[in-house]
Amino acid sequence: MAQFVYTMHRVGKVVPPKRHILKNISLSFFPGAKIGVLGLNGAGKSTLLRIMAGIDTEIEGEARPQPGIKIGYLPQEPQLNPEHTVRESVEEAVAEVVNALKGWTKSMQIRRAGCGLR
Repeated sequence: MAQFVYTMHRVGKVVPPKRHILKNISLSFFPGAKIGVLGLNGAGKSTLLRIMAGIDTEIEGEARPQPGIKIGYLPQEPQLNPEHTVRESVEEAVAEVVNALKGWTKSMQIRRAGCGLR
């Protein structure tokens, strides 16, 4: 059976004054799983997602992805740099993917050259 890509064990989140946002949450996800998070306003959906993304680390219990797993999180109200243009904000957001594609393109050029292809 496949290994879980993400595991959360007995996770809790308490905010002042002793308000339990999440209490004793345990879940695990298999690779390729499609997950939905439903709940009323204030039920802790965004808190759960911030914990899963590693943004909120002040928790009880354990929450961790397996090594090599990257979790993205897009907040409802993104924190944008007011000094950046829209273009600069978008370029910053996609920089990791663009750099990976540049590396792949360079790798393909080297392989083609090694085979005598252009």
